[in-house]
Amino acid sequence: MYLVAIHFTMRLLILLLLFSVGSFAQQRPNIIYIMSDDHDADAISAYNKKFIQTPNIDRIAKEGVLFTRNFVANSICGPVRATLITGQHSHKNGIKDNRTRFDSSKINMPKLMQQGGYQTAIVGKWHLQSYPTGFDYWKILPGQGLYVEPRFISMQGDTTTYHGYATDVITDEAIKWLDNRDRSKPFLLHIHHKAPHRYFLAPLKYIEQFRSKTFPEPATLYIDTAGHGTAWHLQTMSILHNMKLCSDLKVDPKYLMDIPELKPDSIDIVYYNSILNRIPEPDRSHIKKIYEERGKLLQQLRPKGKELLKYKYQWYMQDYLACVASIDENVGRLLEYMDKNNLAKNTLLIYTGDQGMYLGENGWFDKRWMYDVSMQAPMLMRWPGRIKPNSVNSNMTQTIDYAPTILDAAGVKVPGFMQGLSLVPTITGKQKIIPRHNLYYRFYEYKADHSVLQHLGVRGERYKLIYFYPVNEWELYDLKMDPQEQKNLIKLAAHQTVFLKMKEELLKLRNQYDDHEAAGELH
Repeated sequence: MYLVAIHFTMRLLILLLLFSVGSFAQQRPNIIYIMSDDHDADAISAYNKKFIQTPNIDRIAKEGVLFTRNFVANSICGPVRATLITGQHSHKNGIKDNRTRFDSSKINMPKLMQQGGYQTAIVGKWHLQSYPTGFDYWKILPGQGLYVEPRFISMQGDTTTYHGYATDVITDEAIKWLDNRDRSKPFLLHIHHKAPHRYFLAPLKYIEQFRSKTFPEPATLYIDTAGHGTAWHLQTMSILHNMKLCSDLKVDPKYLMDIPELKPDSIDIVYYNSILNRIPEPDRSHIKKIYEERGKLLQQLRPKGKELLKYKYQWYMQDYLACVASIDENVGRLLEYMDKNNLAKNTLLIYTGDQGMYLGENGWFDKRWMYDVSMQAPMLMRWPGRIKPNSVNSNMTQTIDYAPTILDAAGVKVPGFMQGLSLVPTITGKQKIIPRHNLYYRFYEYKADHSVLQHLGVRGERYKLIYFYPVNEWELYDLKMDPQEQKNLIKLAAHQTVFLKMKEELLKLRNQYDDHEAAGELH
């Protein structure tokens, strides 16, 4: 009888222990992090309704929080992703540009999540040269990836081609993983989309939908850059001069061969053919027929200068936003899956772009700059019961904050080497204002695409100071009076005090973040 009682007591204790462990696992939130590539905040209707309606992405903000001042630390694909998983600036995590191989042996956020009892996975764009570590499951695009019939590298090291459109396939694979996950553990799932990165190519239905749309032109589309500094004159990201008619805008080369000023070079033709030929029939023929409208117009009108820019801008926006529409559709698919499978209630859902994107401002496309168009990235979060719906957060946040926030939300200790702040206190209402008034930025990749000079600087609440150190040129902007950053105040005597103060803040941030690499006059 005594032994029976002991046995019964032991079984009861084990059951209670298992229940408590299971209960704890359920209490800890699942976390889904979605990153799209080059998705500018202005291409999300929760931020700006003048270009496109994105009801599914908007839903995240409606049911959660919209960040109005979220910024990157180095506006380019690889470095942003390295910062995401390390919580460190580029000079600390080692990824300063798109060409450097990430050291996967180092401790990172997903590894810490594993140690904290989470099941981890990533599907989509990785772009860090090495294979992912810290993930129980991964399936990644090689390099930038392909829009159509995309290839994926699996954990077995093999490369497989998948039928369909990249955004759809990435969502399919993410949902498939959710279906087959270990349900005894909370999970962290990264979904990293290729779209809407250059070279823009949307599914046929969205090409059809956007082909005839006309979009408002930015005030600075036709700006004369003559009065700006050296960096502006060296850049090669002009829509008029540098955006390719064939590979970027899908104009058939045959319409341009007899127009000397528009005749494509051999590389542009090769890219065009490789992009279009990858599309299976009959979609390829339909898409080529749609884009024939552009070629016939160019052949007929032979536009130059501002007139040509006007057409190229509209075509760029049509193609870019068509890619965004597909992203929004797939966010909707994920939200629907979460609703049907009872995942919404206990899941922190985060949506970001990896950086901002020029949509014609200054006549440009792409990113890289410290100017707000490029430096500012969208961020929306939903966490039912923890984040108040329809919230707006105006704190200055940065990519270095992503890893600490995810760890903190999961109840995992944030290591001291991470340089960002957890946003959990501010999104849950425990802390209204985070203790930060200035942001540090540094861009390293010169003599690569778009020829943007190396620079660093500090973004404050009102002023921004940028230093293009290869040419020893400073730029100072009043963000309140000049939000489009067109008037450099650096040579005005009335702003010398502001300049010195911002320079002092820049030096403080360099010390705070342990960046002692020489940059022109800064040591």
